Amino acid sequence: MFTNNQIFAAPLAGITDLPFRRIIREFAPDTRLVTEMISCHSLVDGHKNCPRNFDNYSADGEIGAQIFGADVKLMSDAAKILQDNGAKWIDINMGCPVPKVATRAGAGAHLMQDHGLAARIIAAVVRAVQIPVSIKTRLGWDDAHINWHELINIAADCGATFATLHGRTRAQLYVGPARLPEIINTPIPIIANGDICTYSDLERVYKLGYSGAMIGRAMLGRPWIFSTIMGGTTPQNVGEIVLRHMKYAIEYYGEHTAIPMFRKHAAWYSAGRPNSSEFRIRVNNITDATELAAEISKFWGCVCDI
Repeated sequence: MFTNNQIFAAPLAGITDLPFRRIIREFAPDTRLVTEMISCHSLVDGHKNCPRNFDNYSADGEIGAQIFGADVKLMSDAAKILQDNGAKWIDINMGCPVPKVATRAGAGAHLMQDHGLAARIIAAVVRAVQIPVSIKTRLGWDDAHINWHELINIAADCGATFATLHGRTRAQLYVGPARLPEIINTPIPIIANGDICTYSDLERVYKLGYSGAMIGRAMLGRPWIFSTIMGGTTPQNVGEIVLRHMKYAIEYYGEHTAIPMFRKHAAWYSAGRPNSSEFRIRVNNITDATELAAEISKFWGCVCDI
């Protein structure tokens, strides 16, 4: 499934849901996407208040489904469900730094400290599915515990096909520049993640020995970045894209849930445009779809079709 110089869209909690992925696909039909991280507990139990538990990926192109958890059996069961729902590969989250995941749940970045549990999870997921398995991790828990290379070797031994390395420690969260190390003598391909925004960033990580690059926060408000980073142009009809994204969100979540969630996207799309601060203030408390669509149409000078 893997080729060199591959570009991926990162899994971003609360961002890379189905509506956002639909917009990305309009500009980059072949880019490899990764879902928001999915709780193995929520997925296996079929929690109805989480729509992504019921996504079908058969029409979602090349997409990996990312799961997190600390229960070996539930992680393997979750992987099988996602495979049956059409995921092209399973990605295991071993880097999420937020306390509710990395400390209280013993998952995500915690697995950088518990390599025994990490190995058992990877091996169980690999045995459970017939599609590739990858991991996404960080440099280490903190600067005193930089152990990414050891964890990636374990992943390879347990059958993982490739890994993604975010160039920060758990202690850094998302603060400070990413520090991507040179890749030498790793048993599986490594994808670079962290502060990748331009074509020169791609060239830099390829020179460091990475086999691909994963774009994360740079796609906020710019879902066309996967095209423009390779020389494509920025779309002129941004307002129409925002309205279409909002429409997809309403179809997926329902208006009551979608509009408060979508306001952050509207703000990201507006960044760098004249009067964007005033626009963000106006939309911040809107809960009505018609009202939000009107503000978007006014700001970008487009026709409202919601």
